[in-house]
Amino acid sequence: MVVIGAGQAGLSSAYHLRRKGLRPGRDFVVLDHSRGPGGAWQFRWPSLTYGKVHGMHSLPGMELTDADPARPSAEVVGAYFDRYEQAFDLRVRRPVDVTAVRPGTGGRGGRLAVETSDGGWDTRALINATGTWDRPFWPRYPGQETFRGRQLHTAQYAGPEEFTGRRVVVVGGGASGTQHLLELAPYAAATTWVTRRPPVFREGPFDQEAGRAAVALVDERVRQGLVPRSVVSVTGLPLNDAVRRGLADGVLDRRPMFERITPDGVEWGDGRRVEADVILWATGFRAALEHLAPLRLREPGGGIRMEGTRAVADPRVHLVGYGPSASTVGANRAGRAAARDIGRLLAGEPVRPVAV
Repeated sequence: MVVIGAGQAGLSSAYHLRRKGLRPGRDFVVLDHSRGPGGAWQFRWPSLTYGKVHGMHSLPGMELTDADPARPSAEVVGAYFDRYEQAFDLRVRRPVDVTAVRPGTGGRGGRLAVETSDGGWDTRALINATGTWDRPFWPRYPGQETFRGRQLHTAQYAGPEEFTGRRVVVVGGGASGTQHLLELAPYAAATTWVTRRPPVFREGPFDQEAGRAAVALVDERVRQGLVPRSVVSVTGLPLNDAVRRGLADGVLDRRPMFERITPDGVEWGDGRRVEADVILWATGFRAALEHLAPLRLREPGGGIRMEGTRAVADPRVHLVGYGPSASTVGANRAGRAAARDIGRLLAGEPVRPVAV
């Protein structure tokens, strides 16, 4: 049994496999391409402190307590994941890059061949928990290649200081976009916020009923084989004190999406222009699933059709942290469901390294 990825989804899955009696390093192996613990959290910008994090749920079996809200989230979560791996002896192998998963011996009911930078693995089932951080989404707009300033994605953002005195256009209506704008305001010469759709701000607590409703909307797309929307896209943005201040002082004054990029900035269809030194694309990520391409899991709609955590096109493959489970609480629940399903199949059967 192979688990690919050691972020929230992968560690949750490994924990529940262990609870089912499967032994780490023998009955299952966890492969992670990063050099250290922390999943995608370890790559977050230093100014994203733990107190600014939008909804971080503890991993199963070990609460994250007494975290300093002023400490960078990358440090807090990285240290927590490290303790978690050690506490449950999950024996994560890293850095290991998974290059391809192919149909192995025995046809669809047989084994899968997992090819990696650390050799090959032969397994009857697979939990894919690779998340999205490795696939930042860059939209394309006319004139983009003519822009004389700097373009970067959230994945490359290192903090607001490097934008001191710059005119910055922030593109994207999610949590990252609003966080960037609020951070940049004291440093940048000017900021402009553009989004494809008007942002929706949510007041009040996000209770279990609202969470289930949001997840159900994402789940419906996945069941149809469509590319999933993020859970955040259907929950709206939390209207906290920082966001209220940003709305009041004009930092979060949203404009509709521009039509083209010019050498000196951006331009709308009615002729309005904004000059810019930087375009910051806070446009989200896509699921990192290229290594699964040999299995031909994608549907005509561009997504992978799911039943629970199983891929309909190949039920040996479980996707955790994809679609409706692409949140910290969703990943925990999906990890438990995948482990329950796989545990019945694999009890006592060791994972086998093979030559590639």
